[in-house]
Amino acid sequence: MSTVGEPLPAPYRRPARWRIWRGGGVDLVPRARLLGPMPWLVAIMVAITVIAAAVGISLANVAHAARAELAGGITVQVLQPAPEARAHAALAALAVLRAAPGVTRARIVPDGEVDALLSPWLGGAGDDGLGSPDGEALPVPALIDAHLDGVVDAARIAALSAALRSGAPGARIDAQAGWLRPVFQAIASLQWLALAVIAVLAAAMAAVVLLAARTALGSHRETVAIVHMLGGTDGQIAGTFQRAIGRDAAIGGLLGFSVAAAVIEVIGGQLAGVGAGLLQGGTLSGADWLALALVPVAGVVLAVVTARLSVLRALKALL
Repeated sequence: MSTVGEPLPAPYRRPARWRIWRGGGVDLVPRARLLGPMPWLVAIMVAITVIAAAVGISLANVAHAARAELAGGITVQVLQPAPEARAHAALAALAVLRAAPGVTRARIVPDGEVDALLSPWLGGAGDDGLGSPDGEALPVPALIDAHLDGVVDAARIAALSAALRSGAPGARIDAQAGWLRPVFQAIASLQWLALAVIAVLAAAMAAVVLLAARTALGSHRETVAIVHMLGGTDGQIAGTFQRAIGRDAAIGGLLGFSVAAAVIEVIGGQLAGVGAGLLQGGTLSGADWLALALVPVAGVVLAVVTARLSVLRALKALL
């Protein structure tokens, strides 16, 4: 027995708090993180989330670029079977457009450009498609590319159509943005789908963290009870679990982001090789990559917060 004022023997001495919570004493959570499922599950979820977010951002960039390019654009088709009459009507329509208020520019699209646009579907000259050596096999309308200042609405289209009917009968006017309206609707639907995927993955990640924290707490229930009797608070015990789970989430998030970035780069390079202008508008910028880099950071924050709240709630039930 020790006398008054003497320190207690080692078996009865209360461990220093810093030894309990900083790894010098009781180890509540196993250290073999890479051998467990937690980092790998987080990596898979972060990778899928980053890819889904990249798809959503790319679609938004495509829609923005297409709207910016087609804003105010109109196309006038001059339908005449005879080449001479078609050329004369195209010149008359061009004069009407240039004299109309609000038209900033207008030009007749050369026949070579029209043939290049239609040849993948109708064939080129000499292929019995757009034309042939013996004569024109298929009458192609003359196209006039024009641009209006401001928004192209139904009233402006009606006014220009009336002017064209008086100066160039047979001319038809279309707003370029109207052609891509179904495409814009499909892009918006895909963006909502990407957001839904991200929300589901966030909920799944929170469930995984909750399960991992509850499992670790249940496995070390006796140790937690002893630490609690030695003076450890619920917040200190929860901090031990949240730090361990936060490290696992950080490792998995870094791994998942690296895999997702490689996949995005490969797919982006393949799409860039297609050469389609609409797809090229979906290129990710530096700001877009910065936003994607926040996904694993958000995953770590979600994991830490979920672990802390779940452990605190479980401790109230256990203790």
